[in-house]
Amino acid sequence: MFETYDEISQWREETMGSVADDYRQLNAFHDQLMYQTLRIAQETIESEQGPPPAPFAFFLMGSAGRSEQSVWSDQDHGIIFDGASHCQDYFLKLGAEISHGLAIAGYEKCEGNVMASNPLWCRSIESYKKQIQDWLNEESWQSLRNFSILFDSRVLDGNEEFLLRMKRKSFAVLEDQPHLYSRLVDNFEFIKKGVGVFGQLLTEQRQGMKGEIHLKETAYFPYVNALRILALKKGVSAAPTLDRFEILSYSYPFIEAYENDFRKLLNFRLRYKKAAVSYEKVHLLPLDQMSKQDKQELKHLIKRGQQLFAKSKSVLKEESSL
Repeated sequence: MFETYDEISQWREETMGSVADDYRQLNAFHDQLMYQTLRIAQETIESEQGPPPAPFAFFLMGSAGRSEQSVWSDQDHGIIFDGASHCQDYFLKLGAEISHGLAIAGYEKCEGNVMASNPLWCRSIESYKKQIQDWLNEESWQSLRNFSILFDSRVLDGNEEFLLRMKRKSFAVLEDQPHLYSRLVDNFEFIKKGVGVFGQLLTEQRQGMKGEIHLKETAYFPYVNALRILALKKGVSAAPTLDRFEILSYSYPFIEAYENDFRKLLNFRLRYKKAAVSYEKVHLLPLDQMSKQDKQELKHLIKRGQQLFAKSKSVLKEESSL
């Protein structure tokens, strides 16, 4: 379909406006953009290095893994292969080419280097399993954060079973060490307050962001983190938050009341940020641009997310004590 990364970038510019009003269409479009980039990267590496030395899957993490991207998104991706460790060099070159292509196509490189060009995120199935065991055994803030990043993943191209095998390892380790659930909850609880004690929206104080609300940190994270910890507890491998709502509602009926709030939040962001000019700005919402009604709605959605997280934490504590 496309010959170069620049052609994909042009397609993005020409098409984004027509899909930016619907988060489902928008994320399906992102998938197509990234898939076409992956295809060119594979062809490039195969022409230089030959065919892949082992079967593999390219997977997405973060907001892309959860199918919750806005009009702009950075890169969060990895490669998992079914082969010996010496195959890693080939896939690291592929990961670097994919990252290069995605940057041209309009996806900023991840500041935290969560990309398939990094050996941490480009491994064999067995190596990932060992890494998961090590991260959970370590129990540090960073190791648990890495684990949660990896868990919010889905395959864009390749064998989905590779990722499932890795996630099953996660469920087995957590079942053997149930105290880790409370450690993960603590890790997820670093949520920026969005509403003050007097009911006012709390804006950013960081340089270059003053007077703006960070939607992702204040509004999204409570919903995402709540559903992730419940998914881990029930062995649900699906990554999108909306999929987790649907699957987990049978085990946790109380979450049904919050699903519509999360959908409203997805739409709220698009309404205000579909014209954002960069990834840096896509999560920031100037308070002075909002109507009184929208401020009230955002406060409601932030409070609902915090309620959901608190209830999920409480339910998990009760289950752990049984």
